[in-house]
Amino acid sequence: QVQLVESGGGLVQPGGSLTLSCAASGSIFSFYAIDWYRQAPGKQREWVAASRTADYTNYSDSVKGRFTISRDNAKNTVYLQMNSLKPEDTAVYYCKGESLSYPTTWGQGTQVTVSS
Repeated sequence: QVQLVESGGGLVQPGGSLTLSCAASGSIFSFYAIDWYRQAPGKQREWVAASRTADYTNYSDSVKGRFTISRDNAKNTVYLQMNSLKPEDTAVYYCKGESLSYPTTWGQGTQVTVSS
């Protein structure tokens, strides 16, 4: 089974930027859908952004215009570029892969903290 590993989290000041990576242990084409989710302390996990094959992307209203999801198929990696970060973006960010061959696959998460 192909695994997903997130990286790139950290501490950033409000208004700053971070780029998260979601790297597949095998071919990214194993997944027809890669989504980013996040979970803040004491809150439910929420959907953030979606990437599909054929260049389809979609975003939650809370991040639209600030976050960009993209894929590098050669590197088997999906990215989440996050700009104009706000304290309310603080959360553990997860990527999730949907495959026709494997069960739904989640990464282990990466912490993003937005604070001055």
